[in-house]
Amino acid sequence: MKKYIITILILVAIIVISMVYAYRTYIKNVQELKEYNNNFSKYENSEISGTEIATIINKAINNNEQNNIKKDEKGNYIENNENSIKIELYIKDNDTTYSMENIYNLGVEKFINSFSLETFKISKIEYHQKTKKIKYVLIKQQ
Repeated sequence: MKKYIITILILVAIIVISMVYAYRTYIKNVQELKEYNNNFSKYENSEISGTEIATIINKAINNNEQNNIKKDEKGNYIENNENSIKIELYIKDNDTTYSMENIYNLGVEKFINSFSLETFKISKIEYHQKTKKIKYVLIKQQ
């Protein structure tokens, strides 16, 4: 009888420990997702300066490089449905949308010099369905 009770207690302890571990892992993953998305979505309802645009682009490029996102023949990152991110910037002065790769390749410093006094606003954010991470951000000049 004692062996039976001890076995049941051990099994219950293992189940409880497993559930606590799974819950903590889930909470950690949710927190990491919030922190990742906040890198870009924190600008969503506010005006953004040209300098901050450079920061956003650098974060997106860095993220794609860390996740080994492949590039096409033009040097643009290819979406992978998991953790890639694409930033596009609409400039109303010339009615043109530029990819983050174009701005990065032409020189972020040059962009800052040209648009540091301009204000921008995020007009669209899309998320990966699989991971719920941000996959696309459209920023428009005000």
